[in-house]
Amino acid sequence: MRLDVVTVFPEYFSPLDLSLIGKARERGLIDLRVHDLRRWTHDVHHSVDGTPAGGGAGMVMKPQPWGECFDEVIDGQRRPHLLVTSPAGEPFSQKKATELAREDWLMFACGRYEGLDQRVVDYAAERMPVTEVSLGDYVLFGGEVAALTMIEAVTRLVPGVVGNSASLDEESHVNGLLEAPAYTKPAEWRGHVIPDVLRSGDHGAVDRWRRDQSLIRTLRRRPDLVAQLDESTLDKRDRHLIERAGIDEPDADQA
Repeated sequence: MRLDVVTVFPEYFSPLDLSLIGKARERGLIDLRVHDLRRWTHDVHHSVDGTPAGGGAGMVMKPQPWGECFDEVIDGQRRPHLLVTSPAGEPFSQKKATELAREDWLMFACGRYEGLDQRVVDYAAERMPVTEVSLGDYVLFGGEVAALTMIEAVTRLVPGVVGNSASLDEESHVNGLLEAPAYTKPAEWRGHVIPDVLRSGDHGAVDRWRRDQSLIRTLRRRPDLVAQLDESTLDKRDRHLIERAGIDEPDADQA
């Protein structure tokens, strides 16, 4: 997978030399290219922003550097999927990360200040797929942190990046629920004991316990996720837990 990131702070992405992503880059699984937007400025101050049209507070990123960046970086018949980080974008999710992990070229446009001139997005949309994406319902100083998060979420789903791919199947949000609690040795630590079922050797009972704990944790912390579950994925015990929590089961036509 190729990843291009356009930012005014390239140093933000140095953590991508570390851990599993760094190893994936060394092995050629990830081709990451970070571009400094100021390369495509022409004034002595390397300005990338201007005052808002119509007045108002803050500054807006100018279209000229972005246009020249796109013209140079996207050189050929292939076109990336451009992801514009913006608090006004659609919510990023595990489902979205899974979809993006199937693509072979992603490009991240990291906004700053009051964001990109809208014409940047409109111009790009004439040449490539564009999605404006939000990390959550809050505002950051810029899009770099959001892009870093999305890159981690996507690249760990690329085949070969995570050594034991089976671990990806039991994570939060993969099946619509939050992940069950995890434990390791020793069996007792400072008066806290690992649940007996996890030491029983009964894999069926362990799987059931993890399913129960996953559902209970989701009911307590994110009941909105339970309401979105596909009813066909719920068994009798699941329904009993949901009823005890006082949450309506998902409607078949909502799932």
